[in-house]
Amino acid sequence: QVQLVESGGGSVQTGGSLRLSCAVSGDTGRSYCMGWFRQSPGKEREAVARIYAGTTTLYSDSVKGRFTVSQDNAKNTLYLQMNSLKPEDSAMYYCAFRSASYCPTFARSFDYWGQGTQVTVSS
Repeated sequence: QVQLVESGGGSVQTGGSLRLSCAVSGDTGRSYCMGWFRQSPGKEREAVARIYAGTTTLYSDSVKGRFTVSQDNAKNTLYLQMNSLKPEDSAMYYCAFRSASYCPTFARSFDYWGQGTQVTVSS
């Protein structure tokens, strides 16, 4: 079992920044993938950023160059630094864990989820 707890969401204006955190606990094993997803009302949950093998990162085209995913193994925490935020970035953001090193974009491929944290960007 793996438990995930997100924090750091909030409301910012266009161009602002936020850093999301995801505290990870439980038995993660040695090979895994972690990701940040987001979901807006009426839309499917989409992958924003993923990380595996500790340092290999993947981003959706919509956030590439603006968002950075990282993990601190000493603190058992996953981060998402979000810069140059846009109104279309507004969504509920979820942290997710997959018990394998392969890191797909499909939400259904992930085994554990946090409760989500809301990000709202106003124009």
